[in-house]
Amino acid sequence: MQQHKKLSNIDLKRPDIVAYKAIKKSPIVVILDNVRSLNNVGAFFRTSDAFAVKSLILCGITAQPPHREINKTALGATESVDWEHYESTQAAVQQLKSEGYSLVAIEQTEYSTALQNFEMQDNERIAVVFGHEVNGVSQEVIDLCDEVIEIPQFGTKHSLNVSVSAGVILWELCKGKLQNH
Repeated sequence: MQQHKKLSNIDLKRPDIVAYKAIKKSPIVVILDNVRSLNNVGAFFRTSDAFAVKSLILCGITAQPPHREINKTALGATESVDWEHYESTQAAVQQLKSEGYSLVAIEQTEYSTALQNFEMQDNERIAVVFGHEVNGVSQEVIDLCDEVIEIPQFGTKHSLNVSVSAGVILWELCKGKLQNH
């Protein structure tokens, strides 16, 4: 039977912040539409770092670093992940559309695409919008998006925590492209 030795941080050979800033990022931008929990915001920073997303856009009431509660879950990712703040999610979405991004809301809608059926095209630049913990992505933002993805679920609850959804979505979008890193 094979022994599984737990790897140390040195064994993992993770880049430092300077090296991370220089690596090629995925063509994915993450947009937070009024995410209220500071812990969720921190988790988004950490997940965005893990999948080397291009940037994180914090909109509306979404808190911004520096903040102790964000740092608690981000574990330093507020320093590695490029981010900016927009007062309006609609303004952020419209800006990215003008730059050639495909806009995708993560939400449950009448004609949403199940995650396993969504295919990101090679070299496609995509912005993924995650919404408020209770109200989700606003209808005004959904109306501006090119597509809506839904994570299929089989239990009694109708949703996942928004930061958990980010991990599921970003893994699915990045998994075929991770060999380049």
